Amino acid sequence: MTVQSKDSDTSSLNTSRWLIPGLIILFCIVAFYFTTQFDRVPEILKRGIQPSDFPQLILLLLTALACLLPFENIQYNRPAIPPSVFISLTLMIIFVLLTHLDFFIALGCFGGLLSFSWGERRLGTLFLVTLLLPTFVFFLFDLVFEVRFPRGLLTNLWYG
Repeated sequence: MTVQSKDSDTSSLNTSRWLIPGLIILFCIVAFYFTTQFDRVPEILKRGIQPSDFPQLILLLLTALACLLPFENIQYNRPAIPPSVFISLTLMIIFVLLTHLDFFIALGCFGGLLSFSWGERRLGTLFLVTLLLPTFVFFLFDLVFEVRFPRGLLTNLWYG
């Protein structure tokens, strides 16, 4: 029978207490660097903010929140990670892969399967999330905001 001392638990806890926020901040720094490589829009054509501004604001927010993590209260007995977390991560990977086929097919599949995996069983609601919501998003951005989406199976039908 092995008995672990309380000191070893505390030291591993202190390491992860600083390591995880450090990795998050490192990721934010690298991502922030990549956002500095975005093309600038000339001032005469600019409507609102530059393309790099919004991701940089989000990264600064993530960095600020990561700086607060080490000071969070420690919870020793955390519950096990539920299977829905792993299902959601798998669905995100499937979404990224399906975007190469068509963004709206990927959006519909992701929304419908995620809703189903989280326990939604009403067919009408699943229909709304899978078909009508991506259709609404497409027409809202295409007709109202005049944003053209990358070509795919469905967008090729609309754009011609």
